[in-house]
Amino acid sequence: MQKSANLCYSNTIMEKDLTKGPIFKTLLLFALPMMLGNLLQQVYNITDTIIVGRFLGSGALAAVGSTYTLMTFLTSVMIGLCMGCGALFSMHYGAGRQKEMKECMWVSFWLVLLVTLLMYLIVFIGTNGILTVLQTPEDIYELMRIYARIIFIGIGFTFLYNYFAFVLRAVGNSILPLIFLAVSSILNIVLDLWFVIGLQLGVGGAAGATVIAQGVSGIGITIAALWKNPQLFPKKEQRIFRKTTFSEVGRYAFFTCLQQSVMNFGILMIQGLVNSFGTAIMAAFAAAVKIDTLAYMPVQEFGNAFSLFISQNHGAKRPDRVTAGIRTAVRVSILFCVIISAVVWIFARPLMQIFVDAGETTIIAEGVRYLHIEGAFYWGIGCLFLLYGLYRAIERPAMSLVLTIVSLGTRVALAYAFAPHTPLGVSAIWWAIPIGWILADLTGFLYYRKIETEIFSSHSFLFFNHPAAYDKNPDNSYRDFSLRQ
Repeated sequence: MQKSANLCYSNTIMEKDLTKGPIFKTLLLFALPMMLGNLLQQVYNITDTIIVGRFLGSGALAAVGSTYTLMTFLTSVMIGLCMGCGALFSMHYGAGRQKEMKECMWVSFWLVLLVTLLMYLIVFIGTNGILTVLQTPEDIYELMRIYARIIFIGIGFTFLYNYFAFVLRAVGNSILPLIFLAVSSILNIVLDLWFVIGLQLGVGGAAGATVIAQGVSGIGITIAALWKNPQLFPKKEQRIFRKTTFSEVGRYAFFTCLQQSVMNFGILMIQGLVNSFGTAIMAAFAAAVKIDTLAYMPVQEFGNAFSLFISQNHGAKRPDRVTAGIRTAVRVSILFCVIISAVVWIFARPLMQIFVDAGETTIIAEGVRYLHIEGAFYWGIGCLFLLYGLYRAIERPAMSLVLTIVSLGTRVALAYAFAPHTPLGVSAIWWAIPIGWILADLTGFLYYRKIETEIFSSHSFLFFNHPAAYDKNPDNSYRDFSLRQ
C-alpha cells in the first residue's frame, strides 16, 4: 500500500519516506546521521572522562564513571518511553495515519513529561541512599555526590531532546537531531576545558559543562521542531486523551521502557559489584566502558534506524522491503563489528592511555584485559541491537524485553556467582558480558524462526524469509528478497 498523505510535509521538515528507494542506500543514508548523532552524544561523557582522568586523577575518574552508569539507568526510563513511542509514530506514518500519529504524540508527550518530573523528585531526595546502595568507596563518596547532584539537573533536557528527536526520526528526519547534538558537543568540550582547567571547578565543573550543553540541545531542538515544522504536531482538535490512544501508546512505550530500564539496571548492578573491588578497578572500568560504548555505539544507533525503517514499511505493508532490510542490516552490522573488534583489540593500550596517565599501570592493564575480552565479541551486541529493533518494529516489544532479561540476567548471575568467590575475580565480570550477548542472540533467533512459521501459516503480510512465502503469495513478488541460502 502506497501512501500519499505524508508528502505534504516534505518541503518543510525534510522527512524521508523509507518505503521507497534502494534498500541499502535508503537505510544507510537514514542511519548515518543517527549514528553520527549518537557518537556526538557520547562526546558529552567521554570529554568529562578524559579531562577528569587527566587533570583531576583516578579518584575523580572513578566517581564520574560510576555516576555516569547511574545517570544512564535513570534516563533510560524516559529514553525507553520515547523510543517505544517513536516506533509507534513511525508505523502510523508509514501507514498514512496522520491523525492517529498526532494523537499518540500528544498523549506520549505528557506521559513522558510526568515520568520525568517523578524522576526529578526521586533523585534529588534519594541521592545519598542511591550512592550507598552502589557501594561507593568512602574516599570518592563526596566527589560522586557533588557530580551526581549537578548532573541530575540535566534530566529534563534529556527528555526534551530525546522526545523531539524520536518524533523527527519517525518521519525520516535524522538531520535536525544531529545538528543540535553537534552544536552541544562542541560547547561541552569548550566548557569542560574552561570550567575544569581554567576555573578549576573540579568534578562539579565537568558536570556543569555537560548540563549546559544538554540544555542547548534539548531546548534548541524543541524550538526548532515547533517553529520550523508546525504542521507535524497536533492541532487543537487532536490534543485529546482517548482511552484507545492511551492503550496503544502504553503498549509500545511500556515494554520498551521496561526493556531499557532492565538493561541499565543490570548494568547498574554490575557497577555496584565493580565498585566492591576498589577505586583502581572502578577507574579501569570507567575508562574501558567509554571506549567500549564508543566502539559499538554505531551499531546500536544503526539498530534504532533499522527499527524505524522496519516500522514504516511494516505500517505501509511492504513485506518485500522488510525482508530486504533485515538482510542488509545483518550484513552491515556484522561487517562493522568485525572491523571495530580488530581495531579495539590492537589499540586497547593506547586507547586506555587517552583516559589514564601512562604511569597508572594497574588501571591500564585491567582496562586492556576488559577490552580484549569485550572487543572479541562486538558482533554479539551488534546482532542483539538488531533483534531489539526488529521486535519493536513488528509489534512484539515484549520480546525485546525478554532478550534484555536473558542478556542482563546472565551477566548479573554469572558475575555475582564467580567474581567474588572464585580465582577469576573481576575477570568473571568481563566474561559474563559477552556470554549474555550470545545467549540473548540465540534466544532471539530461535524465536524469530518460531514466529516466522506462525506468520506464514496465518497468511500474514509479513513474509520474512520463509520458503512458504512463495506458496502464500501467488504473484511471487517477494522472490528477490528471500534470505534462503
